[in-house]
Amino acid sequence: MKYFDRYEMDFYPLNTRISKVKIDEASIDPDAVSANIENRIIDRIKIIANEIISARRNNKSVILAFGAHTIKNGLGRIISALIKEGWITHLATNGAGVIHDWEFAYQGESSEDVRENVQDGKFGIWEETGLYINLALMAGAYSGLGYGEAIGSMICREGLEIPEKNKLFGIIRGETGAPLWKQAAAADFLELIETEKLLPGWMEIKHPYSKYSIQASAFTCKIPFTSHPMFGHDIIYTHRANRGAALGRCAERDFLSFVNSVSGLEGGVYLSIGSAVMSPMIFEKSLSMARNIIKKRDPI
Repeated sequence: MKYFDRYEMDFYPLNTRISKVKIDEASIDPDAVSANIENRIIDRIKIIANEIISARRNNKSVILAFGAHTIKNGLGRIISALIKEGWITHLATNGAGVIHDWEFAYQGESSEDVRENVQDGKFGIWEETGLYINLALMAGAYSGLGYGEAIGSMICREGLEIPEKNKLFGIIRGETGAPLWKQAAAADFLELIETEKLLPGWMEIKHPYSKYSIQASAFTCKIPFTSHPMFGHDIIYTHRANRGAALGRCAERDFLSFVNSVSGLEGGVYLSIGSAVMSPMIFEKSLSMARNIIKKRDPI
């Protein structure tokens, strides 16, 4: 079987891309006066709001699953406000949601012309998006973080740590007593460091628009922000720094975190916005897993 070599590709600076959405223009202020809303919609909002209030009073989960357009449509600051005020206990999105949120935090704009850029061989072929997100996932896999948590950490900390090669060699050889998953993650990180010729130490990655990032808000508030990607769906897979092992480790942790939140959903609220595939797919498996444990603990 032959494989495509991404190291033969040319990658382009993100700031040369024409982006269709500027976050300072698209973002909706949580304190803004709302537009006129039909009474039937207001009635539905009141029902949902009362269910959320009841759930939180009883310390039950309120999970919000959403698609990437929720980010692109400027709802980030509203969702962040719901996190900070304690109304949402878990956020879940797909890989594209993570990317748009990160690009907004990094450069204040996102979303490209797919048709035009595919014709030029440029769609998704952006150096900073591919390199930094994949590096964050590698660092997250090595540190035991989830997908969304790894990106949120990079945004909040304005960068990430590239470990020394000798330290990684020691872990791989079993000299530190690290568990097997850590040894494997260290080997993956070492390979990427050598291939990309990365220098050890702190890699500064500024995020001047981090106030718009839901991932940053979730990381700061210690609220799970989980990503549930599908391999090949997102532009970070085009980049030479993409490594499936690191992505898989982070995404697996996120899925199990999601299942854990679903297991506490009895009496809680599950909100799904703009996700016709990811949200129902992960929810049905999670619900079955949670009920499997409940049945085992309390057989009929």
